[in-house]
Amino acid sequence: MAIVSSSSSAVVPKLRTITNLTLQLIPTLSTASATITTTATNHHHKTTTFSSVLNSNLFNLHHKNRAFTSDSTAVVSSSSTLSTPNPNSTRHEEYGRLLPCPAENSLPRNIEHLVVRKGGPILDFIANSLDLPRLYVADLIHFGAVHYALVCPKPPSTATMEEIKLYKEFTKPSVLRKRVSIKGKTVREAQNTHRITHVDQFVEEGTYVRVHVRPKRFPRCYEIDWRSRIIAVTESYVVLNKPAGTSVGGTTDNIEETCVTFATRALELTTPLRTTHQIDNCTEGCVVLARTKDYCSVFHKKIMEKQVKKLYLALAAAYVPCGVMTHYVQPIRKSPKIVSEDLIKEWISCQLEVLECRKVPWPNAVLEAKYGIQDFDWPNKEFAYECKINLLTGRTHQIRAQLAACGAPIVGDSMYMPAAMAEIASPGLNPFGRYKKQFDSEAEREYAAQEWAAKHGKEPGLAIGLQASQISWDEGNHCYEAGRPWWSQ
Repeated sequence: MAIVSSSSSAVVPKLRTITNLTLQLIPTLSTASATITTTATNHHHKTTTFSSVLNSNLFNLHHKNRAFTSDSTAVVSSSSTLSTPNPNSTRHEEYGRLLPCPAENSLPRNIEHLVVRKGGPILDFIANSLDLPRLYVADLIHFGAVHYALVCPKPPSTATMEEIKLYKEFTKPSVLRKRVSIKGKTVREAQNTHRITHVDQFVEEGTYVRVHVRPKRFPRCYEIDWRSRIIAVTESYVVLNKPAGTSVGGTTDNIEETCVTFATRALELTTPLRTTHQIDNCTEGCVVLARTKDYCSVFHKKIMEKQVKKLYLALAAAYVPCGVMTHYVQPIRKSPKIVSEDLIKEWISCQLEVLECRKVPWPNAVLEAKYGIQDFDWPNKEFAYECKINLLTGRTHQIRAQLAACGAPIVGDSMYMPAAMAEIASPGLNPFGRYKKQFDSEAEREYAAQEWAAKHGKEPGLAIGLQASQISWDEGNHCYEAGRPWWSQ
């Protein structure tokens, strides 16, 4: 029995009958407040959130062309019964094992959302429900790609009467009161997700299960000599020169192919390293990994108290003046990050200081090919500008967004460079830039932000011209450098 799943990145959660054992939901790209966080189902690797209250206006704005119906290609009759998956089915040919890792993420990521009608081992439930090979399901669990919550999210206001009825069947008070596992918890608490950690973990009736069927992969992990990337090893921490194209601590659907995992193995440590801070997947450079839970807390505290200083080298496509640069970033989780030169109510301040800016050769074709650099026909590729930056606040994509807003995007930044080029070609296109627009309402500002975000591109596949070149703390008593960045090798 094959089940066809939507791989859309922005479809509102929807309850549908699949079989007499499961319900299916489809994810949303809503910015509403959330109790369950997951990863979007497209190549952009954005964040998708579920909430007990969903913003139907956002749904109507972004997805007005998608019908909220149970199409026959994705639904199996409720009178069907589940049987042992057919090992000769095309589904089993498509899904073999997660390893070896493919050379690139060529297939769209997709997520299946299920609700358990009959309790049992999680591996059996997923293999039967989605007609997947058991070894593949075991791989997904090992990768951390399977999550559960005791109670499933509430469907949106656009749901059909049948879908609402199905949801109420699992969440009506008389049913929830009988579930010992959620006694003493609020509905919101019961909707919090947790990772499935064992293939034989039991899931009870009414449990919500989220399966990231095609996790985001990091083939770069298998190409690196990780031992050579270790900068320092102490009793409390390890400093790693993180390679571009890798994740520090993993994603929602992949905690196996990470810097933490591979550095732990390279050092032959018996206790896994811990993430203390993040840098973007496409960024290389210094990362501190804690060896103990206690030191992880200690380093977090140092960051919160601004005792940790981070210096970056950024390869900008245009000259950047030295001095402090201040912008205000829209407080949303998804990318790209929209920044404004002027203060906007509830937008968050982000600051950096450009210490130096020197002209250097633009990376040659060999380097561009090696690190997957896209230049998008930038008009002047004879020279680039290497900027030494002191990061004063640590916002997601901060350096990338701020430099692009100044007309000097980072070389290879496929997300922010297209928007910067569009603004250069049509000054005033960026409603929050130098030629800022006046808005009559908050709704108008929000719409303008969405329109400007659409001018941006996809997240880089491998590297950009950005390196976390130095990290120090305790007034410089601990100071480490990453060495030469990829573009100067």
